Amino acid sequence: MIPRPSPDQVPVSPPPLDAARFAPANRRRLSGPAMRSFAAIADLWGLGEQDRLLVLGLPSRSTYYGWLRGARAGGAFTLPADTLLRISAVLGIHKALSILFATEAEGVRWLREPHAAPPFGGQPPLALILGGTQDGLMLVRRFLDAARGGLFMPPGPADAEIPPLADEDIVLA
Repeated sequence: MIPRPSPDQVPVSPPPLDAARFAPANRRRLSGPAMRSFAAIADLWGLGEQDRLLVLGLPSRSTYYGWLRGARAGGAFTLPADTLLRISAVLGIHKALSILFATEAEGVRWLREPHAAPPFGGQPPLALILGGTQDGLMLVRRFLDAARGGLFMPPGPADAEIPPLADEDIVLA
């Protein structure tokens, strides 16, 4: 007979995703700040109009400029959940770059230069970002989040100044 676990040992499933986070009122509250932040990051990354539209999921030009006008004027408008998710990924990429690189210019250079890591296949990470899919955005974000955790990134210039450890450097207490 297999013993039954006590109630405090039974794993608890995470709560289901709260649909209220996608409610129009919540999306309306986030839309203005999200668009202003996106525009600032797109300026920093040097994205043109077509690139911005690709990152946002190809809204029409008039829709994009209506969102931008509303965001700058502090007006009320509601972005689709897909667009907010895409902007969230851009914010995560921007944050990770600011943590991993000493300057904004170094982070932008990393986005624009070819990368040998398997997800990029020799292409610049920006190519995935500008592919028009959520998957591309999220792949770059997850790659950078993993790099922040110590995975995937080769040593940088600052690491070259650190001498390698030898056996005698290891002290067991």
